Amino acid sequence: MADPRHRPLSALPSPLARAIGFTAIVVGGLAGGVIGWAFVAIQSDDDVWRALGGAIGAVAAALGTSVIAVLVLRAMGEWRPDAPSASELMRDGRARG
Repeated sequence: MADPRHRPLSALPSPLARAIGFTAIVVGGLAGGVIGWAFVAIQSDDDVWRALGGAIGAVAAALGTSVIAVLVLRAMGEWRPDAPSASELMRDGRARG
């Protein structure tokens, strides 16, 4: 039986991180929808245009938030907590050279 402390290496973020990313996308989409609706409501009294503005704002904001969420999740997957810091690398370089 495999030792549970030694998991195979994976760049997949934790389920909590993915849930937070999904929540951020939903909240961003909702905020974009409200902003789009309000922006069109200032200019028009027609409910169809308000709904269209809200929908376009929601989709645009959710897409933008999803790009940021994917980049953050990828960076989290590539980050190694045991890697030496830049100051440690510079100190080791000075000691050797």
